[in-house]
Amino acid sequence: MAETRHHPTNTVKRLARQMQVPAQVRPRPVIQQHLATGIVFTFLIAGAGYVISQLPVFHYAGQMACAIIIAVIYRHILGYPPESLRSGISFSGKNLLRLAIILYGLKLNISQVFQEGIGLLGRDVAVAAFAIGCTLLLAKWFKADMKLSLLLGIGTGICGAAAIAAVSPIVRAKEEETALSAGLIALVGTVFAISYTLLRPIIALTEEQYGIWSGTSLHEIAHVALAAAPAGQDALALALLAKLGRVFLLVPLCLILVALMKRISRRKNVHGQQLDSTETAPIAMPWFLLGFMLMSLLGSSSPGQSVLQSSPALTEGLTTLTTFLLTMAMVALGLNVNLRRDGQNAVLKPLIAMIITSLLLSLWTYFTA
Repeated sequence: MAETRHHPTNTVKRLARQMQVPAQVRPRPVIQQHLATGIVFTFLIAGAGYVISQLPVFHYAGQMACAIIIAVIYRHILGYPPESLRSGISFSGKNLLRLAIILYGLKLNISQVFQEGIGLLGRDVAVAAFAIGCTLLLAKWFKADMKLSLLLGIGTGICGAAAIAAVSPIVRAKEEETALSAGLIALVGTVFAISYTLLRPIIALTEEQYGIWSGTSLHEIAHVALAAAPAGQDALALALLAKLGRVFLLVPLCLILVALMKRISRRKNVHGQQLDSTETAPIAMPWFLLGFMLMSLLGSSSPGQSVLQSSPALTEGLTTLTTFLLTMAMVALGLNVNLRRDGQNAVLKPLIAMIITSLLLSLWTYFTA
């Protein structure tokens, strides 16, 4: 019987077919594993920030500021996390950030703002305009980074890190700019809130006036609560009402910024000016703000009472979840911060502009409270 001969080339091809795995099937478990490990990584750093924020002194700074600082220190000591974690870190910095902003809408009671705080709402518009305008004017005077200064001005005038996170994609901010501005807002706002509590016994304001002053001038809702709570429930209620008016301005501000950014891009095209890679990218409409508004409607009073008011435990749980998701997102962005590359002076000048604006805002709202 004749021996069957196999051509070497055919043998190699047959073995290759047996070993080959379809491309659309093979990477999926690896991608999912990398996504999960990256998310867990941001979760662990956010958790570490929470634990540290429970310690004496550190609890004034809050978990977000503590977690961002940990992320920045990690980046400067160990470098950017390995490739296996990056897809999950990116997911936290984008998807979890949007989810946190959507859930943040539960803090906004639209009915309460319009029924009881329409006068405060007008003042809040003036406060937001002053904070943004003053920060940008000072930044131009100091020759500071205008984009970072804009984020700090918006965070000061609206609602801190949540506002910064919402407008960042509209103004085409880099991830490190978003994280830096959020961390600076958290730290400076904490210093101001503690200063308010120390000044309260010696300033000539009633409890109600003190509450309005806190709500119209401090950066984050947490800062407002920290400063106003020692003055009593009436002061805290007025402070939160004044602050909610500023939170309400987040959506109109985003729409205005979208229109302005499109107009600036068109003007540069008409005049034949060179556009960089960020300016040529289309301006994405922040559709997650629709979720923000829907959540605010869910948390608002209808003819009866708020859907969430009937369950304080649910409200507290959602508030904790929102803060933790936002912290995880800021950790992801904080891992992109490279102070050696970006330069400390690039951060210092916008920070000085923001601090001066915050001081002027505090003085103005104090005398008009």
